[in-house]
Amino acid sequence: MAGLPGRVGHDRLTGEQAALRRVATLVAHGAPPAEVLAAVAAEAGMLLGADYTTMVQYDPDSAIRIAATWSSGVPTLPVGKRIRLGGRNLPTLVFQTHQAARIDDQGEASGPIGEAVRQLGLRAAVGVPVSVEGGLWGVLIIGSRVEPLPAGTEARLAGFTDLAATAIANAQARVELRGFADEQAALRGVATLVARGAQPEEVFAAVIEEAARLLHADHASMGRYGRDGTASVVAAWSSTGAAVPVGTQWSLGEPDDLATNVLQTGRAVRIDDIGRLPGPIGEAARGFGLRAAVGVPVSAEGRLWGLMVVESRAEPLPPGTEARLAGFTELVATAIANAEARVELRGFAHEQAALRRVATLVARSAAPEEVFATVTEEAGRLLHADHASMGRYGPHGTSVVATWSSTGAAVPVGVQEELGRQDLATMVFRTGQAARIDNYAEISSPVAEFVGKFGLRAAVGVPVIVEGRLWGLVAVTSRAGPLPAGTEAQLARFTELAATAIANAEAQAALAASRARIVATADATRRRIERNLHDGAQQHLVSLALDLRAAQATTPPGAGEHVQQLDDVAAGLDGVLQELREIARGLHPAILTEGGLPPALKTLARRSALPVHLDIQIGRRLPEPVETAAYYSVTEALTNAAKHARATAADVQVTENDGVLHVRVRDDGRGGADLSHGSGLVGLNDRAEALGGHLGLRSPPGAGTTLDITLPIAGPAESGLPPGAAAPGR
Repeated sequence: MAGLPGRVGHDRLTGEQAALRRVATLVAHGAPPAEVLAAVAAEAGMLLGADYTTMVQYDPDSAIRIAATWSSGVPTLPVGKRIRLGGRNLPTLVFQTHQAARIDDQGEASGPIGEAVRQLGLRAAVGVPVSVEGGLWGVLIIGSRVEPLPAGTEARLAGFTDLAATAIANAQARVELRGFADEQAALRGVATLVARGAQPEEVFAAVIEEAARLLHADHASMGRYGRDGTASVVAAWSSTGAAVPVGTQWSLGEPDDLATNVLQTGRAVRIDDIGRLPGPIGEAARGFGLRAAVGVPVSAEGRLWGLMVVESRAEPLPPGTEARLAGFTELVATAIANAEARVELRGFAHEQAALRRVATLVARSAAPEEVFATVTEEAGRLLHADHASMGRYGPHGTSVVATWSSTGAAVPVGVQEELGRQDLATMVFRTGQAARIDNYAEISSPVAEFVGKFGLRAAVGVPVIVEGRLWGLVAVTSRAGPLPAGTEAQLARFTELAATAIANAEAQAALAASRARIVATADATRRRIERNLHDGAQQHLVSLALDLRAAQATTPPGAGEHVQQLDDVAAGLDGVLQELREIARGLHPAILTEGGLPPALKTLARRSALPVHLDIQIGRRLPEPVETAAYYSVTEALTNAAKHARATAADVQVTENDGVLHVRVRDDGRGGADLSHGSGLVGLNDRAEALGGHLGLRSPPGAGTTLDITLPIAGPAESGLPPGAAAPGR
């Protein structure tokens, strides 16, 4: 009998080794963790003669989960049941100390776990921690309904926990490996979309679905932060198909709002009970039955662009969710950067095309009104504005010289506004620099009220500087909200072209006015010379001729030789007087000044060296510069036809239409006339252009010559247009 305790110890050791070997075999064969944990619970309970055994896993939210149970016949807690930690009980004690613990009287246990244990009818229990790779994973507990468990139970249990930890670590390694492979496959799929330049919306949708499936989430979404304190959904996915609609927008600011927290901290945020949140976020979570969520920031080009969120219905998302989700946000950031680069490139191309169209108008000296209208429309369309306008500063304020609207309802051209109020025109006028208004609703002024009628909210204005002076401004306005940063710089490129057009037009107008003054001075000089010849030299010659005839009449008889000499001198004086009259008539015919263009042309036709057919359809006097230009044009054309073209006849047609005088001279000569040769035609062209008109020449060899002259009856000086509005040379 003396050897019985030794035999009992040997048998117990043999039984313990056999139990551990059976569990180790399962571990070595790579059995699933659930099977290993169930075997550990059963082997430990039977080996130690316990009534109840359970394997408990700690969850991240201060709760336990029943991972495996065994019983000799007493009731058990179901696998998967979760109970909150707290109070005095074995799981809580082990969690707090990371060491084995025992309670010999469960009547002293407290908290939710203590209540659950008492319902099982257990009296005493021992718990041993299960550590996996240096971290507390859970606790192995055996219980008795009769009496406290014997001393040494903790040490005997430790062998089983070591095997359980190995099985869990192996399983976690396999899960992590599979998860890593799945994660790499998911990331590779998204990266492929990014690499082939897929549209951002396609990338967003793929990222959300891949991330949600990989992380076993029930719902996922991506939001973008707006400049106006809002966030909007750009992609969403749900395991049931019921997801937040894309485009949904909500205001930020709730302190517990996931999106607000991410925006304020720039870091990942976790909420394990999202349904408790106030406002639209909590309401949406409750509507979809969601419980927990993790959100991570999405940054693009160094700025916080938005966030990605994954959510779960059942329980908090596992540790490491934030890091795994961040891998997807990096691809999203790349897709956003690529898309923005493509958008910027397209925008640059569109901007260059718009600027090129305006520059083409400027280069061909288009009328300023045409340039203004084009600049306004091109700027408005390029900047996606709802309204655009150009205003010119004057002594009485600002007047609208061009306007455009995406809806067609625009401020009329010609509208004037006084300076001195809270408006863009005044801001630009005072500073000479670009200005912006982000919310007209905050401004009290007639301009704000006027703008409000068009539903406009924000505006940007840029000055138009012409040769160092402030000429006006170009403004674009929007209904939606503040215009993007950089609008001022883009708009300035259009104002530079507008300024060039204005400067060119003003230079052309000044040149035309200068040419007109030169022509007018030459005509006045002609008239003065003609008047001086008529009133001075001609009268003197007439007087000398009369004196000579009087002297001739008093010549005594027999002085025939002297009489003949006097006759010769008198005839010479008559010839000189006739030549002088012709010169005076060529300088500026008196009949043109006295009778106007029709009688002057009729006289010219009668005196022409070739037959001339006249068709004159004007019945009133025209401005003197216009009549003079028309007369000399016909004179030069008829002279050329007779002298150089060897013509036998000519037609002259003069008509007035819409404030323009049209003169056409045609001959049947040999043709071949060229404006670049001969000073006569060049002089006529200069005279016509000086008056804002145009000279056209058609002279094919052997087919006669046609000269067309158009002269505005109200020249640049009389038109009343603003400086630069005339179009000389057109």
